[in-house]
Amino acid sequence: MPDWESLTGLAAALVERSADNFAGWGDVVIYAACTAARIGEGSGVRVCDIDQDTWTWTVRRQTTPGPGGLIDKGTKGKRARKVPIIEEIRPKVGRRLDALGDKPMARLFTGPRGGQITTAVLRDATHWDEVVSRLGYEYLTRHDLRHTGLTWMAEAGVPVHVLRKIAGHGSLSTTQRYLHPDAQSIAAAGEVLSLHLGARRSPGGPRRRVV
Repeated sequence: MPDWESLTGLAAALVERSADNFAGWGDVVIYAACTAARIGEGSGVRVCDIDQDTWTWTVRRQTTPGPGGLIDKGTKGKRARKVPIIEEIRPKVGRRLDALGDKPMARLFTGPRGGQITTAVLRDATHWDEVVSRLGYEYLTRHDLRHTGLTWMAEAGVPVHVLRKIAGHGSLSTTQRYLHPDAQSIAAAGEVLSLHLGARRSPGGPRRRVV
């Protein structure tokens, strides 16, 4: 997704297309993109996983199909990781936490009847393929929301070694494959380099690194 407005527009369109106009579908989409998480990890969030003092989420589990139905298991990386909850989504998260009250193991996100959410459930309930095609994002998958979050963080200046920790990847090369800078970001990188070189050419100019 190119920007925040596009993401919120997608979320609203998915809610509108769902049979029950369930706002939770949109909340899951926005949460996944802003935390660079998998949909199954979003489904696995429990109240006790959110620290409102630091606004961080400890990712401990994911919901996935298993023998006999959906199950919760450890993350794909087999270890817990911490993810920031950005200011834009804190009100949504805070309202959900308040509504759940003193239930530390309650799920933060569920379907309209309290069921668990997977990428397939989200796709079918919101008519995902139809909606993204109509909006001009025909190649966008639910997992691409994770790519979106990591790309946005990279463009904001988050170092790749920190992105690796947030994503829970085992190597930097895996994280780098998730990053998709747009044309504007690439052009901006050229401008930054030109400024840097120009500063070095100028007599008495600063020799610090421009970021």
